[in-house]
Formats: sequence, C-alpha cells, structure tokens
Amino acid sequence: MIRANGLSRTYGSVVAVNNVSFEIGAREIVGLLGHNGAGKTTIMKMTTGYLEPSSGNITINGADVWSQRADVQRQIGYLPENCPLYPEMTVLDYLEYAAALRGVLPNKRLEKIGYVIEKTNLISVAKKSISMLSRGYKQRLGVAQAILNSPSIVILDEPTNGLDPSQIIEMRGLIRELSETATVVVSTHILQEVQAVCGRVIIINNGNLALDAPMADLQVSRKLRVVTDSEPAECSKILEQLPGFPITHSARKDDQYHYTVEPQACQISEAAALVASALVAHGRKIYALTPITQDLETLFAEISSGATVKTGPVAAVKPETVATGGLALAASVEVPVEVSVEVPVEAPIKAPVEKPDHSVLSTAVETNVSPGHDDESEQNGQNKNKKDCVLNDDDRPKGRNENTESREIIAASQRDGASNE
Repeated sequence: MIRANGLSRTYGSVVAVNNVSFEIGAREIVGLLGHNGAGKTTIMKMTTGYLEPSSGNITINGADVWSQRADVQRQIGYLPENCPLYPEMTVLDYLEYAAALRGVLPNKRLEKIGYVIEKTNLISVAKKSISMLSRGYKQRLGVAQAILNSPSIVILDEPTNGLDPSQIIEMRGLIRELSETATVVVSTHILQEVQAVCGRVIIINNGNLALDAPMADLQVSRKLRVVTDSEPAECSKILEQLPGFPITHSARKDDQYHYTVEPQACQISEAAALVASALVAHGRKIYALTPITQDLETLFAEISSGATVKTGPVAAVKPETVATGGLALAASVEVPVEVSVEVPVEAPIKAPVEKPDHSVLSTAVETNVSPGHDDESEQNGQNKNKKDCVLNDDDRPKGRNENTESREIIAASQRDGASNE
C-alpha cells in the first residue's frame, strides 16, 4: 500500500507539489495524470525516495520512505521518465548488473533475466550494445530492469513512450499481469493509456490534487440529452413541474430543440423516464433521450480550465474535502508562475564489476535470431555504417515462440552450471 499525507515540494518560491494526499491499495492499477509540469514526476520521485518532500510524508507498506529508504526501495521497481542506461553495455550485461544491484540471488538471476527479456520482447537484441538500440527497445529495457526483482510496488513513468501500436498493446498486457502480484502506478499524459489499463485515476493540476476517483465513477452520467419539438419557453415550463430538473443548455438544429438537463434528486434512468412522461403528456415529440457520458478527455479539459467537475453519483463535494479510496475533489490553488522544474541529476557511477560470462546465454540467443539479423560484424570486429547498426522496433525474430526461446536460455545456462560442478 502507498499512503501519501500532505505531500509538498517547493523549489524556492515555486510550489511544485502542494499538500497532496492519497492512498493506493494492493494490486491496484492507478493512472497519475496531469499536463507537463503539473507535478507528476516530482510525486513519483518522492514516492521512490529519490527526492525528499519539503513537508508531509509518504509510506510504502507501512515503512516511511525517507527514514527507511533502503528497505522501501527494495520493494519498488521504478522506470524513470528518462531511463538511465549504460550505452557501452550489452542488454544481457546490463540486466545482469541491474539484477546484482537489486539483490537478486545469483542462482535466480538467469531465471529472472530470461523472464524479463521474454515479457519485454528483448530476445532478438539480447547481445546488442545498448548504444545500438532504438528508442522503443531502450524503453522496454528500462521496464525490464524495473521488474527484475519481482517488486511489490511498480512505478512506471511514461512506460509506452517510443513504442509502436503493437508494442503498446503488449505493454498494457504486461501491466495487467504485474497487477496480479503488485501495485502498479502509471504516470502519463496520454489519456487513452489510463482508460485502457487503469482502474483508478489521480489527476494533478498545478501541483494540487484535482481528482481522485475510480474509473467506473467517471463513466456514470449526470446529464440527459433531450431532443424534442418543444420550444425553450414551453419545455422549461414543462420541466418546472419536475423538482430539480434544470435545463443547463439549449440549442435549435433543423427545427428540433436540443436540451441538456441535469437531474438533481434521482438516478439518471429514473430521470429519463420522468422527462419522457412529462413531454408526452403535453403532446410533444421526443426525437432523442440519452444520458451524456463524460470521457476522461472532457474531464481532464474541465479540470485544466478550472471548471467545477461533477462525477459519479456525488452531486457536490466541498473544495476542502480530500477523500481517499473513492471520489475526491480538491480546490485548485493558484501558483503565481507555472514552472516545470528540472533538478540536475548526476549520472550514476558504474562500480567496477567483473563482467559476467554470458557465453551460454549468448549461444542460446544466437540460435534464436532471425536470418534478418546479421551479427557477423560483431563476431569478427568489422565496422559497419552507423545507420545499419541501429535496430528498429520491427527487428524481431520470426517463426519461433518467445516462451520457448526464454526457456532454452535458462535451460542451457543451467546445464552449463551443472557440467561445471
């Protein structure tokens, strides 16, 4: 469980995150939404212990992130927005190194590496230098290192950045699979990704918590679209006979009148029946009577513009009220200047580590690369034109099952270990 209480972060006079509180339960998939510079990445950095909050606190499974940072970070898998990779390493070298840093036991590393390269479709580039990978492959490698240690909390900042449509679908499937054993937080500004995989959405606007609600509540309609032949004055008079049925919008199109009605005191299905009965009783025709469902895009635009947002069965929420585990709306606090703050970060220092022997893994991978991949230049040391060395996301092995390939990698490595004994 993740619990944030009064989380704030300032840079001088600039408020990046302002008094944000929320709770995320076990095995939830939560989307953290906000425009660029809203404070999403700052919240993620504080959640992972990378950045200290100016005030407030955050706990992971009951442990305070800042005072028990090492213990907390062992439970977290994190993909930062700009994933730091070592370009001189191969994919296998990097994953071996990351597994060692994350405390994966030596006798479990081959199994874990085989699992993550299968799930992120990295088998075809396992021997390649990271500097030769395309952006999409680098992004998948970042996801692979985040899940190496089977974390209970997975935090992914823009996980689909640089992926093609088919890879995005695969990433969604991986996120759903991870949620079977872990809590997953996905930060993005792509609304479709949140709608596709998340069960709950948290929207940050100018550093403030603007919305915290289950996706199901966002689908509940609170408005009716009524198309009839009744003129505005007459229609208003008819609906005045029904308590709490104000017309909030009207327009005339092709001799028909389009109205938006917001029922205040009953469910939308019951409201539709009452409106229909009232109009028919006065001899009026009804051309259309449908609930107006709000999508996430509309809701996000309303929040960004500062409009009052109503979602789900709740008609109104006090601005100062912050609820967790359900619907929560918070008043937007104005910040004099909206600034996206970039914190200078020193590049990670690579500790001297003995280069692992991947001869067995490499042999298994070589046998699984499709004929379209030419590794001869790497084997004999010949140089190639740089544009020929860059891998595209479409360079995948054809005609073999990736599950079989990963199992072969693990099996071959285990046989080699047994023979050495």
